[in-house]
Amino acid sequence: MADSEREKELKAFDETKLGVKGLVDAGITKVPRIFYQPPDNTKIASESEDTKNYAIPVIDLANIHQDPCARKRVVESVRDASETFGFFQIVNHGIPVSILNQMKDGVLNFFEQDNEVKKEYYTREPKSFMYYSNIKLYTTTPATWKDSFLCNMAPVPPKPEDLPIVCRDILLKYFNQVKKLGNILFELLSEALGLNPSYLRDYGCADGLYAFGHYYPACPEPELTLGAVKHADVVFMTLLLQDHVGGLQILHKDMWIDVPPVDEALIVNIGDFIQLITNDKFKSVYHRVVANLGAPRVSIASFFGTIYHESTRKFGPIKELLSEENPAKYRETSISEFVVRYTNKSADGTSPLMHYRI
Repeated sequence: MADSEREKELKAFDETKLGVKGLVDAGITKVPRIFYQPPDNTKIASESEDTKNYAIPVIDLANIHQDPCARKRVVESVRDASETFGFFQIVNHGIPVSILNQMKDGVLNFFEQDNEVKKEYYTREPKSFMYYSNIKLYTTTPATWKDSFLCNMAPVPPKPEDLPIVCRDILLKYFNQVKKLGNILFELLSEALGLNPSYLRDYGCADGLYAFGHYYPACPEPELTLGAVKHADVVFMTLLLQDHVGGLQILHKDMWIDVPPVDEALIVNIGDFIQLITNDKFKSVYHRVVANLGAPRVSIASFFGTIYHESTRKFGPIKELLSEENPAKYRETSISEFVVRYTNKSADGTSPLMHYRI
């Protein structure tokens, strides 16, 4: 596909302000070329005979505040999952099921509302709330089969009037819960590292919070494209709420592993900055979302990091974790510098971590 032709198609797609959902609503039966992804020959665990060894851990947080034994078991499970998979699911996390369901409905309602109302939020200029399709649409990489909104929640919360009416109340309610749960998870991760429970929170890991609401329309040719390309998260930690449709996969031992929906669960994944400050003890892993032929999929990913609030603060391997036998493997960097490198040098989703190796 010639560059001039591709640019013309990208511009025409972007100017509709209707995203991928607009293509599906128009009744397309073929995936446009701008969405074609190169083939991936990596094995998929679900197609293997030995699937039981590739199950993402599900950790029950019940009674961690009342029962020291339960908390110890959870901390051990969190440590093992963070070292082995970089991903785990949590149940009995404290966020009411009603709020989880309302949040999924809120994402769905935003993307399925009247087009003229939704288009008012379509932008590529930084705002407290942005709706768009493919944040890197005009780069050299293929577009992905999803539409998104971005909402900055902390350290500077949005003005309620800047949020869409259709999901305003539940966004504010849900993220109030997410911030509390994030603090608990950083306590558990701190303890799993042998540190004081407040260590990661005091270190600044919970200072920033922003979220992406994703809508993955049903795709007529899912084998040709992806909902999200292979990438790692350039944050400290991600908390993901997904619906029942599925499609999320992580890369583990050179194999794609499904992260199946679990009722009332949330997914936790370790970000690049946790891997950096823990000196590789906890792993940030690549993940992706495959396109699907059936119903549309929605998710909301809450990212703990200050990507959208520039800071010169430097982060490096935690000194308490270092020794002669375990010297620092990374040099210090700011989140802003890390993200700029990711944006400018990692168009294919490659993590910048290796660039900071000593």
